[in-house]
Amino acid sequence: MNAIARCAVIACLALPGFTAPAAAQQGPPTTILLQNVLVFDGKATALSGPTNVLVRGNKIERISTAPIAVDRGADTVIISGNGRTLMPGLIDAHAHLTFNTLPMALLSTGDPNYLQFRAGAAAKDFLLAGFTSARDLGGPSFGMKQAIDEGLIIGPRIWPSGAMISQTSGHADFRALNQLPSSVAREPHPGVRFGYQALADGVPEMLKVVREQLMHGASQIVLAVGGGVSSNYDAIDVTEYSLDEIKAAVGAAEDWGTYVTVHGYTPRAVRRAVEAGAKVIDHGQLLDEPTLQLMAEKGVWLEIQPFLQDEDAIPTAPGSENERKYQQVAEGTARAYTLAKKYKIKTAFGTDIQLNPKGAERQPFYLTKLVQWYLPAEVLKMATADNAELLALSGPRNPYPGKLGVVEEGALADLLLVDGDVLANITLLERPAKNLVVIIKDGKIFKNTLAN
Repeated sequence: MNAIARCAVIACLALPGFTAPAAAQQGPPTTILLQNVLVFDGKATALSGPTNVLVRGNKIERISTAPIAVDRGADTVIISGNGRTLMPGLIDAHAHLTFNTLPMALLSTGDPNYLQFRAGAAAKDFLLAGFTSARDLGGPSFGMKQAIDEGLIIGPRIWPSGAMISQTSGHADFRALNQLPSSVAREPHPGVRFGYQALADGVPEMLKVVREQLMHGASQIVLAVGGGVSSNYDAIDVTEYSLDEIKAAVGAAEDWGTYVTVHGYTPRAVRRAVEAGAKVIDHGQLLDEPTLQLMAEKGVWLEIQPFLQDEDAIPTAPGSENERKYQQVAEGTARAYTLAKKYKIKTAFGTDIQLNPKGAERQPFYLTKLVQWYLPAEVLKMATADNAELLALSGPRNPYPGKLGVVEEGALADLLLVDGDVLANITLLERPAKNLVVIIKDGKIFKNTLAN
């Protein structure tokens, strides 16, 4: 086990009230029978009638309107749904699990070991908010993923990207001006040293850095191809990386059977990435109609977040250029969603929560904001079945083979039991502590308030 995993394990074992997850226990596969539930299967526009769902091991074995008989052994759990909604676990397609709840000052100055304590604790909160899977788009989450998968700590399934790859002066270059030029720096910037970002200029460096992330176990590669809100030295309109550099990253990823996803807002940056072969555009709030049409024609995904001028705005200093950049992005959000829906672009749901101590608490609210543009059933389909389709782009680098995002026989058993009709009242998800009465991931129960 590497140092990151060890720190995360110690962190969660030290938490008050921590109990070892089911994955760490020995014995026969658990059988879970959910009786009398109304199913949102991840795709339909309405709930099913009263249904029984049998989970055996880590998969959904049977779905039936007729009673299902099971042996009532020690490894069998029977849950009476009483008409509650059973749905797939939620998927966040743009997460930063290693710093989603860390304040910026702590991230930049804190002891790396302590930061992993914090990240391990936040992973549990992430799962208990109803998000059973996450595509991590920047940060040293490999050790956390390993610890979760081994059942040592509690958290979601993770599709890690490793470090966000940036050119010098790009979105993930967080050096201060007094740290330039790089040739005189005594050691790499902490963000580079600890795996939050990687700097690469030119094709040879790009190939090296991409291959290093793949060697760590990246499910996909993330590049910054344009300016960003939280970076200090690149305006939103800046285009980053040449066509040849992006093509090099795409080729290296494809050699490993996976893909490149890119951080980008503007038409020029996104068009270059699409031409180079990127399969997913993350953000895109400033895209024009022709560029979105091009993405629709090419089958390129748009993973966009409901960035608005509200309490969940990315933290920026008042009056700063970062604040002005966020205003630009927020002003483009509604138009981007409207056009994405108009052209039937493959659209994924993500939050991009970062540096927010209340991140886990606010995460479900990002989902319910989408009812400004979509019906509740469309929103939940995006955050379950559609996002699962996006995760499958990792091909052989997919760390969790099997079908996710749906309630179907043979699918992986990531399930939520909601106390109410979630299609009639999607805001039930805003209070997971109260309204998510059962949380199941990989066939293991991580929360059950209905147990005797």
